[in-house]
Amino acid sequence: MRPKFELLDKELIERILEEAFQLIQEPGVRVAPYVVDLLREAGANVEGDIARIPQALARKALDSVPREFWLYDRSGKPAVHYGGDNVHFDPGSSCLNILDPETQLPRPAMSADLVRLVQVAEMLPQFAAQSTAMVCNDVPQEIGDWYRLLLVLWYSEKPVVTGAFSAASLHTLLDLLALESGGVDALRQRPRAIFDVCPSPPLNWSEFASQNMVDLARAGVPAEIVSMPLAGATAPVTLVGSIVQHAAECISGITIHQLAQPGAPIVWGGAPAIFDMRSGKTPMGAIETAMLDVGCAQVGKYLGLPTHAYMVAGDGRVIDAQVEMESGMSTVLGALAGINMISGAGMLDFLACHSIEKLVIDAEAVASAQRLIEGVQTPTQTLATAMFAQTGLHGDFLKLKDTRALFRKEQHFPSQIIDRGLPSMGEDAGILGRARQRVEELLASYQRKEIAPEREQSMVAFALREGKAVGLAGLPGIVHEQLVADK
Repeated sequence: MRPKFELLDKELIERILEEAFQLIQEPGVRVAPYVVDLLREAGANVEGDIARIPQALARKALDSVPREFWLYDRSGKPAVHYGGDNVHFDPGSSCLNILDPETQLPRPAMSADLVRLVQVAEMLPQFAAQSTAMVCNDVPQEIGDWYRLLLVLWYSEKPVVTGAFSAASLHTLLDLLALESGGVDALRQRPRAIFDVCPSPPLNWSEFASQNMVDLARAGVPAEIVSMPLAGATAPVTLVGSIVQHAAECISGITIHQLAQPGAPIVWGGAPAIFDMRSGKTPMGAIETAMLDVGCAQVGKYLGLPTHAYMVAGDGRVIDAQVEMESGMSTVLGALAGINMISGAGMLDFLACHSIEKLVIDAEAVASAQRLIEGVQTPTQTLATAMFAQTGLHGDFLKLKDTRALFRKEQHFPSQIIDRGLPSMGEDAGILGRARQRVEELLASYQRKEIAPEREQSMVAFALREGKAVGLAGLPGIVHEQLVADK
């Protein structure tokens, strides 16, 4: 039996969807000129920048969404399955800052920081995918989105959760992915990345977001809607009201996406949160935020769609009991909810900062959550009586053949980050000290696997050309013979 966590019953989900369909008709959805003709031709009433989408049109779009799809690793093997109750995790995305491991203070993230994080995440099996986790402050802002993707592709074989910073730059990212994948058709057939696309709450598909949705659909590269209602600020204060708004934003986005290319892969995802009325902050570690994630995902699962959520994050500014309590709590809830991709590991300070040390601690929470959803198995013919027949009341279960055969399947063994009384990793400086040592061990064992030479050369030439256009000299974070020769 696999344990499962649900917040909403069928009757409430149907009421949520009923009101969501009402919202996309009245007051409607604000849309960009880029998609007005697409919507009008399909039968939506568009006046100015407000589209009123009929329920029949929206339901037709929902019906055309693939119920499952795969992301692929560099070798072309399926690595991440979106669909059903499969659960995967990836680091959080788009941080401007990193928590310096020595000072425990945030500072602007650099290319070298992203490289370290990618290498650590590559060595952690708990993360099925990478993310473009940080914005590199040592490269021009105009190329920040594709440059972070370049570093991830350079150092990782895992699939990538990414996103563009503008409508125009999306095609630069797609071109880079096509170079690494072996062409546009190869990328379409075996997508290496999925792109987050965010509507603006409430019910607003901007020019940037609208164009990304359409262009990703036509490119055949998966899109992941990241709807972000803030309960009490940019969404109704009630949790259920915010879930309705989330559903309306996802349904309207899916309608735009599927009108551009029926059958293109897309994910019902989000990063909802409550709005703290005392501080004006959006606490990602709050229990109500986790409840929003679970509820929003449950609506998507009810429709049979692939799902995503932003969890495993803490709100404190340092790695402490609060941050890890918040992160661990939402990790378990997201896994029990069967959310297909859970983003956010490594993040703290209301998603403003990344920490590699927190990432390896979060990996332990992820491993425990993964063990939890395996549930209780029955690997022996009897549950316990046969073992008692061998031991009687002496209790010498350590001597049994079944014990030796099954203990590794029944028990999860964490790394030495978790203190279980094993020989210490040097002088014990608490979990943070153990995490620092774990990071260094993972970095020491990392070995980059080279990309096919012709593809690698093409990626370097592409990056040098695009970088030169904005005044970037060299490629920070990348060592390559072509760069050495140029010097």
